[in-house]
Amino acid sequence: MEDADIGWLVTAAADGDKAAWQALVRRFAGLIWSITRAYRLSAADAADVSQTTWLRLAEHIGKINNPDRVGAWLATAARRECLQNIRANARIVPTDDITWFDDTATGDDPTEGAVLHAEREREDAQRAKALWAAVARLPLRCRELIRILMASPPPSYAEVAAALDLPVGSIGPTRARCLQRLRGELG
Repeated sequence: MEDADIGWLVTAAADGDKAAWQALVRRFAGLIWSITRAYRLSAADAADVSQTTWLRLAEHIGKINNPDRVGAWLATAARRECLQNIRANARIVPTDDITWFDDTATGDDPTEGAVLHAEREREDAQRAKALWAAVARLPLRCRELIRILMASPPPSYAEVAAALDLPVGSIGPTRARCLQRLRGELG
């Protein structure tokens, strides 16, 4: 069933075929996971978004206009769920109390360690902000490709192709062009 046509799997799953549903999950779970991680969600939030995306498919599987394109449908649903999760958690600021009491960074002076740690975090945050600002100036296709390819674990090119509606053979060259544009944006 792993080699079955995707459209057939969707139709069979919509008709209640458990094996077809499981084949869809095996085929697209990596894609959904990579998209959730590309949004830099925590592992727990990524798992929640992944489950919600599968729930959305279960709710709408009989209404999908083009079953052969369920990969793109899942990618879009996953991105929407990620954004919803980010909006819902925007006011939650996790903290790590242990770092405030860790004076092992520089030895004897805990204040010096805390200052150095804060400075490193500030510099890292500035670099990350500059990088994401540069990514935001890229065309939409490049932004999407870069976010998906940065996922951990990285998705296969087949999964990327399904998510972005690109031929597999064009992903590498497109990636190279996008990274070149990003280098230009970073100056």
